Amino acid sequence: MVKGQDLAVSLEEFGLSKYEAQAYVTLITKGTISASELAYYSNLPRTKVYPTLLKLEKKKIAIISKSKPIMCTAIAPEDAFDELIQEQINRVNAMNSLITKLKQLSEDSKKARGSEEKRYFHLAPNYVFKQLQSMIEGSKTSIHAMVDSWGLNLLSQCKDSLIHAMRKNIDVKIVIPSNLVGTETFHQLPAGIKLKTSDISQNMAIFDDSEFIMINSNNGKGAIFLSTDVLATNQVKAFEQMWKSGIKINNLIDMTKSEAQETLKAIQVISESGLGYVLNSMLNSKNKGIDLMTFLNKNGIDLSAKTLDEVILLLNSTLDITCSGNLYYESSSNHFVIESKVNSGHSIPWALLLEGYLNKNGIKTKMIYNDHQHSGEKIHIKIDSKVNFNNL
Repeated sequence: MVKGQDLAVSLEEFGLSKYEAQAYVTLITKGTISASELAYYSNLPRTKVYPTLLKLEKKKIAIISKSKPIMCTAIAPEDAFDELIQEQINRVNAMNSLITKLKQLSEDSKKARGSEEKRYFHLAPNYVFKQLQSMIEGSKTSIHAMVDSWGLNLLSQCKDSLIHAMRKNIDVKIVIPSNLVGTETFHQLPAGIKLKTSDISQNMAIFDDSEFIMINSNNGKGAIFLSTDVLATNQVKAFEQMWKSGIKINNLIDMTKSEAQETLKAIQVISESGLGYVLNSMLNSKNKGIDLMTFLNKNGIDLSAKTLDEVILLLNSTLDITCSGNLYYESSSNHFVIESKVNSGHSIPWALLLEGYLNKNGIKTKMIYNDHQHSGEKIHIKIDSKVNFNNL
């Protein structure tokens, strides 16, 4: 193996100082390392490490990260010294000989490590939070994250930084698993963040679609990837797809955990667990709403035990999530109105639930469905007579 100490002395003959030569050869030998590690392996005084790195960066033969801790890596020898060779053409043969030896040293070091150089920075657990906060504060256009309980806890601790980012009109989107909706850390997120829930397969945050951090929930370690990495590009696309298919949950931010979880469960039961079967069976049933209530009850959601205000709160939330709709009562005409911005029929089951609840409480109703082809749909549930809703 080529001796690094001899190469460092040779580099001094080509315009590098003793410290610069020692630092560069160490980076070639060790790969990407921290500034403190560089000081250790190259025997540089700690006070001289950062000035030396700045000089190497200015000479375009090393790269310094902007993150903390500072990480540094050497530019490949064949790229680092092209300009120097041109400037000292009279010594080109000697320079080429030196570069060949440096390349051999680099290859020998890679083989010794058993892998090729990686284009990312490792983060120890105690640095992950500071780095995440620094990346949030340094973002310029967007912060997109998909996080589990570990990642959500870290983001909740960055509340002030997230608020500052939103004040700069930075697009902040976070996707979390459904079991975290309504939890304490969920409520600690600042108001105004765009939130959705979906199945989370990894723990990461993307900044300005160009840099992202991944966090291992098992040990707290992290890694930062750059936009030039294929993995980073794929993660941006993965987030976009997950965001598109996720369920929006911003309107659940003020709910308790039990209320939020019940709302999501109602949506899942109606949308995924037999909605088609239930609606088809109701075409031949006189007690449509009660049948649907029974179906929900079998899946652990008992509307009959709720007050009217609680039912309205639940239905308002599900309507907003599933079809950008809402529910309200018009006292002057004595009827409930359900509106939806889409005309896909997604508001019908929630109208049937309200009608079933009212019928179960002895209130006769009549449902009128209006489908506005371009502006959504509206459902009126008329009450046969004046009712004292305070008793419900």
